[in-house]
Amino acid sequence: MKLHSPFAFWSRFLHIILLYSVSILQPNSTIASTALLGKGTDRFALLKFKESVSNDPHGVLSSWNDSIRFCSWQGIRCGSRHQRVTALKLEGYDLRGTISPYIGNLSFLRFLDLRNNSFFSKIPQEVGRLFRLQHFNLSSNMLEGNIPVNLSYCSQLRILLLGRNRLTGRIPMELGSLIKLEVVSLSTNNLTGGIPPSLGNISSLNIVDVQYNNLVGNVPHELGRLKRLVVLYLGPNFLFGTFPPSLYNMSFMIELFITYNQFNGTLPSNIGLTLPNIQYLGFSGNEFSGTLPKSLSNASQLQMLDVSDNYFVGQVPSSLGLNLPDLSKFEIMSLTDNNFGGVLPNSVANLSTQLTAFIIGGNKIFGNIPPTLENLVSLTMLGLDGNLFTGVIPASLGKKSDQNLQTASIR
Repeated sequence: MKLHSPFAFWSRFLHIILLYSVSILQPNSTIASTALLGKGTDRFALLKFKESVSNDPHGVLSSWNDSIRFCSWQGIRCGSRHQRVTALKLEGYDLRGTISPYIGNLSFLRFLDLRNNSFFSKIPQEVGRLFRLQHFNLSSNMLEGNIPVNLSYCSQLRILLLGRNRLTGRIPMELGSLIKLEVVSLSTNNLTGGIPPSLGNISSLNIVDVQYNNLVGNVPHELGRLKRLVVLYLGPNFLFGTFPPSLYNMSFMIELFITYNQFNGTLPSNIGLTLPNIQYLGFSGNEFSGTLPKSLSNASQLQMLDVSDNYFVGQVPSSLGLNLPDLSKFEIMSLTDNNFGGVLPNSVANLSTQLTAFIIGGNKIFGNIPPTLENLVSLTMLGLDGNLFTGVIPASLGKKSDQNLQTASIR
């Protein structure tokens, strides 16, 4: 065992005290040195970022040279107090290359936007060092590999946009620790696995978009805790099972799209009351059954309803309350490829003067085609084919096809 002499210990101790005393006597010098070091670190990191860009067709990085202060380089914004880089914004310049790991040295960075370029390879793990980062947008690139788990260290993150890339692997459960996150969009990638229940811990979430991936499993009921959720996009994916009832009780929800999965079961009878602000409702391409709740007529903000390609049954008017004028903002209604039956009443004309698409093909609806369809003055798409209609096609529909009706499939 090696023994250290008391003299060596006290000599080192006194040396530390001396350095500390000097720093107290010269505070401005120390702060200035630290600031100068930080600026040099930012400049070096930006030049390393530039080195990793192999193609700059618009020459946007040509200003990144010694003749101009780095805070004046194109796409760069610095804070007024410390003159450190707070924003790197280079969206839509067709830049091609990799994202340098040195980006993790921009420790004051709050806003990073590289969307609509051609960055490839992996997202560097070093982004986890950007503990001040609030806005992170790498969407519409060619990035591969996993979503970095250590993004969870970016505790100030509010916007996370990684859609339209080639990312693989699972959605990290660690993202659930980002308690300030408001928007997460991971759409149009090759992500697998399930939706992490930990996302239900982020009470600030407004938008969750994971559509167009290869996700599997049930939708975690924990998402029902997200009382501020406004937009939820879950399809197409390979999700299955019963859609959590709690997610039908999101009073702030405006858009709910769970299309082209394998969800089953029935819709709650009071859905039009528990989703009072819903505007866009998409359930197409699933295995839902039962009738459409009449309460949908109470969803007075509804503009689009798409329940096509399911197993719904019942009469169209009794299911939707088509004779109620509350649905005055409707623009698109698609009920195609289900098992709806009964007759189509004249009251469909009361749906909405704003209705542009009315598609009910591929069902078992019979009887005459109501001539009152001509009252839908904004209609540009009409689909009635694949039903059991009898009688003649109303002459009024022929007049509409000469006017604004662009697509009509009737028989």
